[in-house]
Amino acid sequence: MTTSQYSYTNDQRNKQETLGRFGFNFNSAGVHTARTIMLEDLNVLLSYVNNPDAVKKDYQKAITEDNCLGKRSGKTRSITYSHLFRLYGLDQEITIFRVMLYFWKRDPKARPLLALLCAFCRDSLLRQSFSFIHQISPETRVTRESLEEFMEKCEPERFSPATRMSLAQNLNSSWTKSGHLRGGTKKYRSKAIPSCGSVCYALFLGHLTGLKGQSVFKSEFCELLDSSFEDLLNFALEGSRRSWIVFKRIEDVMEVQFPGLINSLETKWLDEQN
Repeated sequence: MTTSQYSYTNDQRNKQETLGRFGFNFNSAGVHTARTIMLEDLNVLLSYVNNPDAVKKDYQKAITEDNCLGKRSGKTRSITYSHLFRLYGLDQEITIFRVMLYFWKRDPKARPLLALLCAFCRDSLLRQSFSFIHQISPETRVTRESLEEFMEKCEPERFSPATRMSLAQNLNSSWTKSGHLRGGTKKYRSKAIPSCGSVCYALFLGHLTGLKGQSVFKSEFCELLDSSFEDLLNFALEGSRRSWIVFKRIEDVMEVQFPGLINSLETKWLDEQN
């Protein structure tokens, strides 16, 4: 069962509600009709609000009042805040944002994939487009038109031609920022480059959806990392050595725990889900 299936299966409605508590968003709307994953803005914002106790209003103030992102007008600042909020939550009470921030500060190399993983949980259009990206072989050219065609099949007649073009351009740009595509005008499929932080975060997201043991290494979140099973295991071991997660393995029996990343209320939600 993949993350994207949660949006379409009636049997998953209760699970959607539970995942919504952690910050997942299953609304059909998405930021990508107007923006990308906004990696550069997110980088600047999280550097500016360098406070482990920051709350939602601190991020909003940084963007709309302090203008830390250098936007030209108040309206643009408000729109930028709205898009970043929809993509990432910008609230440490939101589980997936708080834990993304934990790895963000500890593994700078992981930041493009951390941003992608978090946005993937909150933007339905980005989730849909992964099926297109995932099936493409490395070094294969990826055109805007081919992605437009794919999204039209996913959402027949939902978007005008102009909006569909903008959507495809923004999605291609997001997948380029994450490392899944390379190039400027001409884009080609490339392999994303995971690191310890992005793998640990992907495992954490799989854990939130109820996966355990080996299955947590085979989630759609781990598929996003373009990494082999053995490489994922090695990164998990590294994360355990760094005390970011707890990973135990006896041959094919595996267990991944996140004792420092989940509070008592979130543990209760997980228990209710299981």
